[in-house]
Amino acid sequence: MKRFLSGAACIVLLAAQPALAADPASCAKPVLADGGWTDNIVQNGFSSIVLKGLGYQPEETSLSLGVLLEGMKMGSVDVFLANWTPNSDSTLNPYIEAGAIRNVGTNLTGAKYALAVPTYSYEAGLKDFADIAKFRDQLDGKLHALEAGNDSNNVLIKMQEDKAFGFEGFEIVESSEQGMLAAVEKAVQKKEAIVFVGWSPHPMNARFEMSYLSGGDDYFGPNYGSAEVWTGLRPAYADQCPNALKFFQNLRFTPEMLSANMQKVLEDGKTGQQVALESLKADDSVLEQWLEGVTAIDGSDAVAAVKAYIEAN
Repeated sequence: MKRFLSGAACIVLLAAQPALAADPASCAKPVLADGGWTDNIVQNGFSSIVLKGLGYQPEETSLSLGVLLEGMKMGSVDVFLANWTPNSDSTLNPYIEAGAIRNVGTNLTGAKYALAVPTYSYEAGLKDFADIAKFRDQLDGKLHALEAGNDSNNVLIKMQEDKAFGFEGFEIVESSEQGMLAAVEKAVQKKEAIVFVGWSPHPMNARFEMSYLSGGDDYFGPNYGSAEVWTGLRPAYADQCPNALKFFQNLRFTPEMLSANMQKVLEDGKTGQQVALESLKADDSVLEQWLEGVTAIDGSDAVAAVKAYIEAN
């Protein structure tokens, strides 16, 4: 009897001990890079809400692709979720080889990324990369792209250097995502020809009647730039923060999930965290997968902690 009581006392004593912290304090404030694209804004929004629920204090910082990759190399950026392959490989590979960024898992499949046109231009014969030069006058000699340093811009510059498809005679119009889409909107209203960088998931695919151009496989990848998107962590952060690493390894999105929330950002002016919180309040079923093998930063139950945070906010 005495031995039994001693064992029971030990069980009670163990149960009374506080849960062990899942990650050291140095892991509590991960810096998530925002490349300036709506899909990345939504990715970061979901990640930040879940991390906050787990007790972390994530920070989101908006940087161009080249600057954020340098930030990972220098240690000022910890996470970048919008690594598109094979489209961004030429930009990303030097940083991977230098040990500045580590691929910890694919977070999106079924994406695509290539040059696109309004469908009326496609039906008029602008169907392939090789057709672009034929429409030079209608296009005013311009290819509409994203911000300077963006991987798609670098692909277009490479095509100019290679004198592919007669692109060396075109101006690459560099702009923000919103600026480029505003140019597409203006052209569509006037039924004018325009070539622009298109990708999916993105609400542009529903907003415009648009078609992707064939023939760019050597530069944008096969099947109209079919792509996967992977999660990149700063290697030291991944090594030092196994709990956060596990969450990022688990993180998965669908094109439908991202597109629906991207539309709310673009049309309603909401932040990535606002749309993520709304989405998780409506359906939190993704949490079981995302938080498998993860705990809150204090060692307590992850799913319960995140659900409590969502309910409270």
